[in-house]
Amino acid sequence: MQAFDYDEVLDLILAKDSRYHREAYYFVREGLDYTQQKLVKAAGSKDPRHVSGRELMDGMRRYALENYGPMAKTLLNEWGICATEDFGEIVFNLVENNLLAKTEEDSREDFVNGFDFDEALIAPFQPDRPSAVDPPQPKAKRKS
Repeated sequence: MQAFDYDEVLDLILAKDSRYHREAYYFVREGLDYTQQKLVKAAGSKDPRHVSGRELMDGMRRYALENYGPMAKTLLNEWGICATEDFGEIVFNLVENNLLAKTEEDSREDFVNGFDFDEALIAPFQPDRPSAVDPPQPKAKRKS
């Protein structure tokens, strides 16, 4: 098997598909590692297993929130990731260039309508809105 350099393969991907920044590919790879570690820990296992598209989207959402906090959506958008479908495009660019593997059941469609970026990445940092209450009434003036 021929050794390859991850960055060299990314250069080839970016030359063919410039929709996403290099950082987007690193993010997806790190998000996959994060997700696998969480799933292994939750299962009490030692060996990583295949991660479905839905599991990966949830893991990347959690990874983004933990690492980038309120800046998560801004950074992802800056890298070209504006919707969960973009995760799928990046994953399959990596698969097509032998940097990730997939099963027969995996497809780009697994990443369609995964979650709303505003709800998932911005709402957790929004202040709670006060409940609707009657506005305060002006105090009655006293007669002097």
